[in-house]
Amino acid sequence: MKKLKLVMIGNGMAGVRTLEELLKLSNELYDITVFGAEPHTNYNRILLSPVLAGEQTLEEIVLNDLDWYLDNDIKLLLNRKVVEIDRVKRRVIAEDGTVAEYDRLLIATGSSPFVLPIPGNNLQGVIGYRDIADTMTMINTAKTHKHAVVIGGGLLGLEAANGLMLRGMHVTVVHNGEWLLERQLDNNSGQLLQTALEARGLHFRLREHTQALHDAGNGRVGSVEFKNGEVIPADLVVMAAGIRPNIKLAEQSGLPCSRGILVNDTLQTYDPRVYAIGECASHRGIAYGLVAPLFEQAKVCANHLAQLGFATYKGSVTSTKLKVTGIDLFSAGDFMGGEGTETITLSDPIDGVYKKLVIKDDVLVGACLYGDTADGGWYFRQILEHHAIGKIRDHLMFGHAFTLEQGLSDVEPAREVA
Repeated sequence: MKKLKLVMIGNGMAGVRTLEELLKLSNELYDITVFGAEPHTNYNRILLSPVLAGEQTLEEIVLNDLDWYLDNDIKLLLNRKVVEIDRVKRRVIAEDGTVAEYDRLLIATGSSPFVLPIPGNNLQGVIGYRDIADTMTMINTAKTHKHAVVIGGGLLGLEAANGLMLRGMHVTVVHNGEWLLERQLDNNSGQLLQTALEARGLHFRLREHTQALHDAGNGRVGSVEFKNGEVIPADLVVMAAGIRPNIKLAEQSGLPCSRGILVNDTLQTYDPRVYAIGECASHRGIAYGLVAPLFEQAKVCANHLAQLGFATYKGSVTSTKLKVTGIDLFSAGDFMGGEGTETITLSDPIDGVYKKLVIKDDVLVGACLYGDTADGGWYFRQILEHHAIGKIRDHLMFGHAFTLEQGLSDVEPAREVA
């Protein structure tokens, strides 16, 4: 039987995981061609931060080496940026003129750092933090320059700041929010994190807006100006103020997009021959950036590419477990609380531990943990499965092991959820 042609645009974690899942189900169905815009095989972007911090090497974060592609008969085209999808002739065209025809197309183009639209954003030394090239720029700049400014107080920004500090730079994190990691932490835990990071040598400017980046006189950034007119030195500016899905290719080909390429529960776009997955895809109004949801998508997408056609992706309930400069953090569900919820908190500033649990109608709906995250997985299970927590309510804060010591079951009948 003549093989179908599968073309994948993008060579990142979500796309290659889809191929891995597909090959488990069927390795005879497709001739596979992969276009990668970078000169590298598939690597773990999450581990770029340990590379920046000097804890790991680039070789150690490779997920699939060249032999893997060869062993699975995958045609890998590196340094080939695709510039056109022709859905009528069912082919893709790369910047260098390479053409590949497809029967099925998988778009896994990921996302790009959001660059603030301010004067000076194109100066040398102004970068995002997204790939190996950005990481190497930071490592090399730290050898020759002193002052770094990281714009964005989310996870990526803090990891960049920590890595640059460990490489000897004076680092200031500029964030327009009220506290750090505002998507993963509440105000209290955000303040605890800031205090701990300041003690390690990082500097912070919260509730600040960057107005302009100024030239040092040689085409390179030399300083950052805030809206209040204050100026601080900056030989390197790292933009970590969010990401934007890479949807330009899809839009130009006529595929409907809205904060991502619109996909259904089988990860198909409005063109049933074309699939999209990962940070470039918008499923039920959400574009996921965490690895766990993307790998769930990969399994479903592979199921349909393998023509089995029974799996569906309904969306993901996410939890976040982080380690920022050795500090453990965890959050899940509605950890901010709100109308109709009750909040239980435990604060132990001496040991650097903070726990917050949010309960609604006798069900745990959110958790935020700082310093001690051992019970994060257990709390997440309670949230996912909507367990009635009435019998263990008084012991809930003390964790799973303590609850079992009291002879109490942590699994009550699940509540119906609308």
